[in-house]
Amino acid sequence: MKIFLTGASGYIGGSVAARLLEEGYTVRGLVRTEEKASLVRAKGIEPVIGSLDDDALLKREASAADTVINAASADHRPAAEAFLEALSGSGKTFIHTSGSSIIGQRDEGLYGEALFDENTSFEPSPARAARVALNRDILAAAENGVRAVIIAPSLIYGEGLGVNPHSMQVPWLIDLARRTGVARHIGPGTNVWSNVHIHDLAELYLLALNGAPAGAFFYAENGENAMRDVCVAISKMLGYGGGTTEMTLAEAAGHWGEGPANDTMGSNSRVRAVRARTELGWAPAGPSLIEEIESGCYAKS
Repeated sequence: MKIFLTGASGYIGGSVAARLLEEGYTVRGLVRTEEKASLVRAKGIEPVIGSLDDDALLKREASAADTVINAASADHRPAAEAFLEALSGSGKTFIHTSGSSIIGQRDEGLYGEALFDENTSFEPSPARAARVALNRDILAAAENGVRAVIIAPSLIYGEGLGVNPHSMQVPWLIDLARRTGVARHIGPGTNVWSNVHIHDLAELYLLALNGAPAGAFFYAENGENAMRDVCVAISKMLGYGGGTTEMTLAEAAGHWGEGPANDTMGSNSRVRAVRARTELGWAPAGPSLIEEIESGCYAKS
């Protein structure tokens, strides 16, 4: 089976590609530069140089592939629409990567009780309304002869399998702690994020490819942690004794940007991957986030 995958040099896309190649699939991967092309080629991916804005290229690759996996952007509507147009009526598979921040609210580091699975209705924050609308339109393509599937990972951690092995949020926290000499969280840091190991996430893409019905939406998680607990683990790992300190939302925005500070690092995103476990038999087995920080890949970096 021939797969066309966007984000081939990225953390998620590279890891998914590695798992697909391991199973004998042929993977053509979208990259932006010749340098990235050389890097993914060394991993066994056939590089395609271009961007998500190259409508004609995306349609051509989608038409030639058996399956399209978009792991480059959760919010790029023109690219998603190009894929769906090319795949319309074909019965082929389109797997789109979203994210569990769609249910998040701007809680400024405070605990939120709300818990969501795939059947829980919600009203997205203004920052995520466009993403939720795009998800809805992608899943509706199941009515137009596209086997459309969405996977929405929670906070992803662990060492990736591709060109870029690095996750986002945990390295941000580690880097800030190293620069300032103390692990920092927004407000009291009692806000909670579900999380998933990158190896388990890559396995979920493979299971979805082989068994998900058209129009299916899956969260991906295997546990949850408060941001303060993550920072305590980082402090211990760095030899700071486990101490942490609060920072304001404005301070966090100065480090990471207003959007990430509000919609990721200071929000709650608590989900349960019910459908992945019950319908696909997904059985995540990677180390927990705290274990990975204290004695896994982050401790070695």
